Amino acid sequence: MKATKIITKAAILLLGGMMATSCTDLDEELYGRLTPDNYYQNEAQALSSLAGCYEYMAYMSRAGGDSWRIGEYGTDELFCPGRSNGGWYDEYVNQIMEHKCTPDNDRLNVCWNTYIFPGIGADNAVLAAMESSAVKDKLTGPIAEVRALRAYEYFYAMDYFGNVPLFTDPRPDANNMPKTTPRAEVFKFIETELLAAAEDLPSAKDVDASYYPRLTKEAAYTLLASLYLNAEVYTGTPRWADCEAMCNKVIGSGAFDLENKVGDCFMSSNEGKTKEVIIAFSVDPTKNVDANQFILYAQHAVDQQKYSLPFAPACGYCFSDEALSWYDDPNDERLNYLEYGPQYYLDGTPIENPDKKGEQLVLTALKSKTAAENWEGYRVLKYRPENAVFSGSNADNDYIAERYSNILLMKAEALFRQNKDLGEAEQLMNRVRSRSNCSPIELNLKNLELERAREFIWENQRRKDMIRFGSFFTKKTFYADGNSEQWRAIYPIPQKQRNANPNLKQNFGYEGYEE
Repeated sequence: MKATKIITKAAILLLGGMMATSCTDLDEELYGRLTPDNYYQNEAQALSSLAGCYEYMAYMSRAGGDSWRIGEYGTDELFCPGRSNGGWYDEYVNQIMEHKCTPDNDRLNVCWNTYIFPGIGADNAVLAAMESSAVKDKLTGPIAEVRALRAYEYFYAMDYFGNVPLFTDPRPDANNMPKTTPRAEVFKFIETELLAAAEDLPSAKDVDASYYPRLTKEAAYTLLASLYLNAEVYTGTPRWADCEAMCNKVIGSGAFDLENKVGDCFMSSNEGKTKEVIIAFSVDPTKNVDANQFILYAQHAVDQQKYSLPFAPACGYCFSDEALSWYDDPNDERLNYLEYGPQYYLDGTPIENPDKKGEQLVLTALKSKTAAENWEGYRVLKYRPENAVFSGSNADNDYIAERYSNILLMKAEALFRQNKDLGEAEQLMNRVRSRSNCSPIELNLKNLELERAREFIWENQRRKDMIRFGSFFTKKTFYADGNSEQWRAIYPIPQKQRNANPNLKQNFGYEGYEE
């Protein structure tokens, strides 16, 4: 069932039109409008504003938004070269892909200023109104949802920018703007909030399809597992046992399992029905509820005819041989979600290259960073167009943020890093592989990293993984030279934000940093 359960047009107008921009004002106008005197007199009213908090969180999975893109640029699985027709070139994007970001990078500023901190501001305002409401006792679940969503937003802020302002009041004091908080303290806040939220969220095993896609206990446990998986990066202290414990909570719920195929999780027709998806965000462009544009941004224009689309894709995002080489098992069914080499229509007829009349379209490895031909670069097609409803170039496939396969692979890694139950860990990894018809492989860190890469390509897991495994700093890609400094794992605080709030300190290594 689609997003209309919790996201209505009224809610989008209410919240979407009122969001302020950045942590410099943190939605003061919203909080001024939503007070206990005039709002949240019942649960339905509270849910209408909760919808806007979910919408902000969904931006982190949006193909057309910098929140998702800056988590993928800089990895070895997604590039966006300039095209020979003059399209797509962006120097800020090149900086990210080359691991050479500067504080004036506008892609980073958009992520901070348009998505993450306005989302946190909305969460703060809605949470304050709920906690002050006369019907607060009836809002235990929604309050837990907002706390979890705010922690989720802060997870991205901490992961991307490291040391960020930690602010939870509904409105700031213009004479005392939020200060930078050390990354380890932000980590602790996220951990505390998610643990508290999990206590009051319902279990996935106790809700029916009408609750989809709201957060459950298991969603909070999954975020905690990911937090602990990367704890050594974030705080200097590993938390492998805690990661294992959170994975066990999700597994022990009995509410989730692997789908028959990876692609089943991303089909529009499976929304609310899949047993694998743990966290998803509603998309329904026909009701002005977001828009899935992965096909628009990534696919070759000829896919308009191949899939009978109402638009021509824009031939933007792609990957190259670095990622294609991961799929070394020829029986790997995940290859079916990648487009590379000679291209065919669904009936097997060769597709003609529109730029080379009389020749078949063959997608090749990238050859140019600034003037790539439209046939350069391979494509990922997880959000399939079959059975999707389109509004122009916008599909209605829900965004998929976390899947049960990640629980299995996180537990496998946590066990391996503890040198504990290695047989079980190998079995967990190979269970994910066998679902895609792959042969078993030996358990080691290299294979764990590669299996995660194969399973989660373009799902915003790779950057965290590369940093945790170390390949982010040493692997040569089409853009990065393989000699990146350790401090590049954290993006700079955007200079525009420091200009607006002088209390924000620059991260180590970047221009403007002070001891």
